[in-house]
Amino acid sequence: MGEVSEPSRLWREELASLVEDTGIRFNGQVIGISTPAFETKKFESESPGNESSESLKDQIKGFAKAWGEMVVGFGRGCKDVVQQTLLTEDSYIVKKTRGPLSEVSERLRFFNQYLPEDRDPLLAWPVIFFVFILALSVLGVNNKYDSSVTMAKKVRLHPPSAARILLPDGRYLAYHDFGVPADRARFSLIIPHGFLFSRLAGIPGIKMSLLEEFGVRLLTYDRPGFGESDPHPDRNLNSSAVDMLNLADAVGIKDQFWILAYSDAAIHAWAALNYIPKRIAGAAMFAPLVNPYDSSMTKEEMSRTWEKWTQRRRFMFYLARRFPKLLNYFYRRTYLSGKHGQIDKWLSLSLEKGDKILIQKPTFEELWQRNVEELIRQGSTKPFVEEAVLQVSYWGFSLVDLQVQKKCSRKGIPWLKFIYGQEKCELTGFLGPIHIWQGMDDLVVPPSVTDYVARILPNATIHKLPDEGHFSYLFLCDDCHRQIFSTLFGSPQDPLGVTDETPSGYD
Repeated sequence: MGEVSEPSRLWREELASLVEDTGIRFNGQVIGISTPAFETKKFESESPGNESSESLKDQIKGFAKAWGEMVVGFGRGCKDVVQQTLLTEDSYIVKKTRGPLSEVSERLRFFNQYLPEDRDPLLAWPVIFFVFILALSVLGVNNKYDSSVTMAKKVRLHPPSAARILLPDGRYLAYHDFGVPADRARFSLIIPHGFLFSRLAGIPGIKMSLLEEFGVRLLTYDRPGFGESDPHPDRNLNSSAVDMLNLADAVGIKDQFWILAYSDAAIHAWAALNYIPKRIAGAAMFAPLVNPYDSSMTKEEMSRTWEKWTQRRRFMFYLARRFPKLLNYFYRRTYLSGKHGQIDKWLSLSLEKGDKILIQKPTFEELWQRNVEELIRQGSTKPFVEEAVLQVSYWGFSLVDLQVQKKCSRKGIPWLKFIYGQEKCELTGFLGPIHIWQGMDDLVVPPSVTDYVARILPNATIHKLPDEGHFSYLFLCDDCHRQIFSTLFGSPQDPLGVTDETPSGYD
């Protein structure tokens, strides 16, 4: 190899002075690389041109390493300057932010109970927060990618079609009247809709001929803020029962009526049994949900319920209980995204085989999508958040209050009670029939929930359904609908004559 020019030699010597000893040796003329023994043959067999190229590569790597070390050193120096000038006890920033940060830290201290005992919260939570943000970003990228692969069906906006009543507080309540006319109904059945259904659902797939055969009038309604019903400024389960009562009065139900509830809609049925029991003839419930945080549940009952749910569903329940405002983000990306999605994905459900087959049927998909389109008509996440919070909050009563109990009392001075004769006793709780149908393979509201209800309400009649899931019995099943009506109303009877005086309650 020829002589190396003076500028080139000087440049290489200066570069060598910036890096550590990396095996590069300078002899004033050429650059050699000290290599391990096992690489000697390789370099001997290569041409001089290849040797020069390899040497330059190592030089660049050494320079990059030195540059990286300088950057790290510079960063540490900046950190020390900040700590010694801006973050001291006497600095302006610390004086101004110490109070607010201490208050926020105190309020969020309960989070520390979720950390292992050997973890410093000051170090652990920033890491957790960073991972959480990173996970949300990944989910967002995945959702965007999925939507580009599978063309999701867009939500359609339908013209208003509901009948509405004006409530005493000035709100309008939308309802759907189906079945035999009011003056011919032997039984009136009111149905509050489930979380992602509307007044259009009712008993999914119920035939008009069956309603005629049993003389049933079926009424469904949109809960406040859903569909075509006005929102309630401060709704709770008491107001839910009052809305149901006002609907019954407005449509001419003068006597008792039955109530049918499915899954999470059961909380509104429980409320009706507690707040307006004298107007309820009886209740039919299907996989009824209860408050999963109810204090009357044993640890075993609670564990058997939670273990069936997906991690995402548990997380959504936790958010509803602790940070309900964060639910807005998830609801905007699912129900209110403007596109349709699968019910199991949107509700984070685990489904058994029968349910998976059912939700893939075109009839179910059409029913589900039409109900979602009606439900989100107002474009607000508020009613969804309210509903989620109601499920996991204190209801204002407990299921224990619905137990049929004998309550006796005497008036007068306690130690002279024997003078006043026998005590006056009365039955308290809900005195009508309660029928509960539970699929034994249900993973959405597992059988353990119904076992808990049966323990609290021993007078309830439990119908266990082997090989049935969450949707497979009530939805689109003609034989099942007939079995349900036969259980509730007995043998089929023709609708009443116009002049017949038989009431619309139960005999």
